[in-house]
Amino acid sequence: MDPKHQLLLRKLPGVDYVLGLWEKEPPVQEAPRLVVVQSIRKTLGQLRSKILGADEDLDETLLSDGQLLHLTEQAVNKAMGFNLRYVINATGVVVHTNLGRSLLPESVARHVAEIAGRYSNLEFDLEKGVRGSRYSCIEDVLCEISGAEAAMVVNNNAGAVFLSLETLAKGKEVIVSRGELVEIGGSFRIPDVMARSGAKLVEVGATNRTHLPDYEGAIRDETALLLKVHTSNYSMVGFTAEVSLKDLVALGAKYHLPVMKDLGSGNFVDFSKYGLIKEPTVQETVAAGADVVTFSGDKMLGGPQAGIIVGKKDSLGRITRNPINRALRIDKMTLAALEATLHLYRDESRAVSAIPTLLMLTMPAEAISKRARRLRNRLRKLANSRLEAIIINSSSRVGGGALPLQELPTKCVGVKIEGLSANSVERIMRGAAPPIIGRIENDLFVMDVRTVQDEEIAIITSTVKRILAEE
Repeated sequence: MDPKHQLLLRKLPGVDYVLGLWEKEPPVQEAPRLVVVQSIRKTLGQLRSKILGADEDLDETLLSDGQLLHLTEQAVNKAMGFNLRYVINATGVVVHTNLGRSLLPESVARHVAEIAGRYSNLEFDLEKGVRGSRYSCIEDVLCEISGAEAAMVVNNNAGAVFLSLETLAKGKEVIVSRGELVEIGGSFRIPDVMARSGAKLVEVGATNRTHLPDYEGAIRDETALLLKVHTSNYSMVGFTAEVSLKDLVALGAKYHLPVMKDLGSGNFVDFSKYGLIKEPTVQETVAAGADVVTFSGDKMLGGPQAGIIVGKKDSLGRITRNPINRALRIDKMTLAALEATLHLYRDESRAVSAIPTLLMLTMPAEAISKRARRLRNRLRKLANSRLEAIIINSSSRVGGGALPLQELPTKCVGVKIEGLSANSVERIMRGAAPPIIGRIENDLFVMDVRTVQDEEIAIITSTVKRILAEE
């Protein structure tokens, strides 16, 4: 090791020395002593690693009192901050799983805050004055919108599928088309969920073509359920065939077998009216006669994370009474968010304009262009010769495993800063407060304005201004 580096290592102070510096005039007044001590240890550990790994000479000011306090202050501020933070989604992926999926409408967020900060009638029947069911607050509105006889909700759609299979087919056989054995997020697969539920998978048909006789030929005394899975996260084209839900329901009725449809993302709005690819709605699926229909609450529905189950009273009654239901139940805040979101769906035009996910998916081209021009112009008004801001034609994505073939024409604002690579700009934007998450294309940091909210344009502009001043 270089002698200068050995000298720096010997000069590296102990925790007590830095703590003494801190306590003379604490840079962060509200920081608990435990946090400060841990931050000092982390800072000294990082300095030690930096000295040991250095290939070039290091300035002795690295260990000055001022530098030690500055580095410790940074570590304390980071430790005192929240890990789950607000970020600006400039990726153009509307239902971005990594960024929290759907945004709640403002009215819904206010209702959640009220319920979270107060007592509520979560499991109390106000009319009878006795204990009630936590699902009663949403069952009526879910049935009203979907047309189903009964409804309930669990923590997510994988939980909804698991609970339904465990209730209706544990130890029995479930028939499903090979082409519908999908894998959902996090490498969870329908066959794996089914195996954990205790149901026995019976695959029928070929990967690309399945016919009604395939299902009928597999029915035995051990058969408990016919399952149809909507392939919402991928699409198969070419020489394909699948059995319609209506025909599968008729087959189920013939053999007195319930039929379950997993919609995956699930939606109450026919998006084909707004120029998007046609997806089966929950209402259409219920009307086709499915005994059980499962779908997510936080994807194209635009609400909180939840697994929604609707269908026939007999099947839903059995699912509700399953003891496993308690392990999958949702809390009061999720219930509040879901109920308030569902209320908006009583008027489709109101839902499309008030629910951010629906609003972003159906946003007119001119509105997107206007937002892009506004961001570009705000950046150009910074009047900095190092900054270049241009508008780019591109495509947004639905995200959340929905409509994989759907391309949404959009406008992006591409940024280039002289002296900084696109990777550097992306890293700095990602490290800002709040972080701005975009993408890199053609040596530009690109922001898709479809998923940038109007009030966030000023934040982006301020962040770029700060980068120009500091870097």
